[in-house]
Amino acid sequence: MLDGVLVLDKPAGLSSAAAVDRVKRALDAERAGHGGTLDPIATGVLPICLGVATKLAQYLLADDKAYEAEGVLGIATDTLDRTGKIVAERPVAIAEAALRAALARRVGEQEQTPPAFSAIKQDGVRMYRRARAGEAVRLEPRRIRIDRLELIAFEPPRFRIAVACSKGTYIRSLVADLGADVGCGAHLAELRRTRSGRFGIEDAIPLERVTPETAAAHLVSLTVATGLPVIAVRAALVGPVRSGVQLPLAVLGAELAAPAEPAAPGPAGRFQLVDEAGRLLAIVRAEGGRVIYDRVFGAGAGAAEGAAEGAAEGAAEGPAEGPDDAANA
Repeated sequence: MLDGVLVLDKPAGLSSAAAVDRVKRALDAERAGHGGTLDPIATGVLPICLGVATKLAQYLLADDKAYEAEGVLGIATDTLDRTGKIVAERPVAIAEAALRAALARRVGEQEQTPPAFSAIKQDGVRMYRRARAGEAVRLEPRRIRIDRLELIAFEPPRFRIAVACSKGTYIRSLVADLGADVGCGAHLAELRRTRSGRFGIEDAIPLERVTPETAAAHLVSLTVATGLPVIAVRAALVGPVRSGVQLPLAVLGAELAAPAEPAAPGPAGRFQLVDEAGRLLAIVRAEGGRVIYDRVFGAGAGAAEGAAEGAAEGAAEGPAEGPDDAANA
């Protein structure tokens, strides 16, 4: 069984859930989930968690993303992308300088309204299902962050941009907002994710190349995939860790002759405990001078494993026709 993260270069025309299914069949894997939905029209980086790594899905979803996107000025659609119905058309007479200025104004923290055709749930129902049924859908703006927004090419009415952004950013909404900013509307025509957290397009392999042999060669280990600071524990502590014993941080420090607090804790103060061979035992955080467990790996982790698998399967069931790239991230 393969345990780790496979970075897939998802092809266009395939939902994230369908991509996971294809990988599972190619590898005869029992468990798999993805770390961040990509639209069917989108291509690029889709981390696939295999085996025990399904317990890491929630951590991958929280990562920042990077994209290259192509927009079309002058045409607005109900889905904000090329798959939707045209709702408005306007002439395009936009100078490149005006588009660059609009891009510059969109950098930084801001409020963004998710698309009506999205995978966000209200009362247990995906919004894209309600929108397709003709219901009025209104979603509250969410706080996002755009770190980089550069113009790659401009051949009116088409333009290409490079985006680096926080999780939860909808590129469809960004392109539509840019169209509104320059006064003629726009929709997303093409989208390619070039980075998801620590995974880049240079790490990804095409779906047609996924075999047990290539997957084993490209598999990212659990400890590398988390990207969290590491504390190694000696053999005598492996059993207590796998049993979820809340060890004092001072005990870890004494065993290692190292500081009781990790030098550079990860998000929300998390770090990972590994055995002497470097195998991941648990993802933990420090609280009140003790180790608090988020996830336990290996023997004795049954209860935690069940909850984590549910989260990973939830990520993997991303709808085949609705969400944007970062809809569930």
